[in-house]
Amino acid sequence: MRRFRRAKIVATVGPASAAPEMLRALLLAGVDTFRLNFSHGTHEDHARVHAAIRALEQEMGCSVGILQDLQGPKIRVGTIAGGAIVVEAGDRIRFVRTGSDGDAMSIPLPHPEIFAAVMPGHELLIDDGRVRVKVTGLTDDVIDAEVLLGGTISNRKGVNLPGTMLDVSPLTDKDRRDLAFGLELGVDWVALSFVQKASDVIEARRLVGDRAGLIAKIEKPSAIEAIDDILRLSDGVMVARGDLGVEIPHEHVPGRQKELVRACRQAAKPVIVATQMLDSMVGAPTPTRAEASDVATAIYDGADAVMLSAESATGKYPVETVTMMDRIIRATEAHKLYHSIVQASQPGTEETAPHAVAAAAADLAESVGAPVIVAFTSSGTTASRIARKRPALPILAITPHRETARRLCLLWGVHGTLAGDVGSYEEMVERGMAVAAGEGFAQPFDFVVIVAGIPFGRAGTTNNLRVVQISDRRES
Repeated sequence: MRRFRRAKIVATVGPASAAPEMLRALLLAGVDTFRLNFSHGTHEDHARVHAAIRALEQEMGCSVGILQDLQGPKIRVGTIAGGAIVVEAGDRIRFVRTGSDGDAMSIPLPHPEIFAAVMPGHELLIDDGRVRVKVTGLTDDVIDAEVLLGGTISNRKGVNLPGTMLDVSPLTDKDRRDLAFGLELGVDWVALSFVQKASDVIEARRLVGDRAGLIAKIEKPSAIEAIDDILRLSDGVMVARGDLGVEIPHEHVPGRQKELVRACRQAAKPVIVATQMLDSMVGAPTPTRAEASDVATAIYDGADAVMLSAESATGKYPVETVTMMDRIIRATEAHKLYHSIVQASQPGTEETAPHAVAAAAADLAESVGAPVIVAFTSSGTTASRIARKRPALPILAITPHRETARRLCLLWGVHGTLAGDVGSYEEMVERGMAVAAGEGFAQPFDFVVIVAGIPFGRAGTTNNLRVVQISDRRES
């Protein structure tokens, strides 16, 4: 299952893709990690999909990642009399906590945290910003507002508050139950929704521990401002452009995406660019040119992975969509300007020995014409340090841990493979050459760069670099 591309593909599983034969087709088409969206479906549904993916992994003899995406808190209006009301720009309306009749002067908003946090001048965006209002006055139980952008407010529509920091945990009671269930299943990654600040990650970090990688979904403007602290507490980031694009102007999203990708590269942690990448393929067999360019832009930015949502979950053409995304990625990475563009956004070098060794491995491998960099890794850290450099050749990560191999399915340029522990330096060299040749990355007479941490098996110790030639196994 070697992929001839660097960036990875995450595909959401839903009614259109949950059958075992469809999961198999999607894997063959190019999926590296499957996303289980816990905003939808039952525990039984997700358990069946998880079991099917693990069976497929065994059948194909490769590692496959599984990402659990938690729903998070949902801020919504309540029930409207008659199902909906229409408001126009300039109208005066009122939101109430309780005792609502569901009309324009008593729109139910059963979220006390909003009434505690909102201030005059703040905006509320209803139904993904289709209706926009500005707060003009408030009490403990009432919010008066002026309509800035008119439209229809109907039952249970979502509410975004881009200028308001809400005192609400990103983990609801449902999320805690779902998280316990997902960790029991054995998911590889957990995506945390509604992250506003670094402290929001702490509780999830405590619950997850080291049983899965923790992905912070960046959906709020406040999270962007705190991204460095959020990254220190999480294992990666998802740029959730759907909600983010509601809360900040559309024209700011591309620049923010670049900032977030660069921050993740600086931290040597994976970043997923998500939401509506090939959205027209929900109902059409081909994307628009704008969508193809959108995917390519994320690849030029240096993103570790790009994600499909409704396209693979409920769309008519899930396999065709994955195939198209794979084609766009490979064409972009093969372009003559790709490497120079990715290198132009290279973050500054971390002044630590492990990062220096990893960066030197990438430079050395390119200098000697090696076809691959071999990284022995227990936790995946050595591989991520090399991937941070975005070298022009693949990274073969050898690990004794199945969990690490699965998590590496999100990491740029890395092909993870399982092999037993090594007990000596010479065994490491022999194993590295054998696996590089056996996996088809190197041929006789090729030079191979091998990176490891010594003592073996200790996470985070990237401190050894060696060049060997496969033909006669002499050190160069």
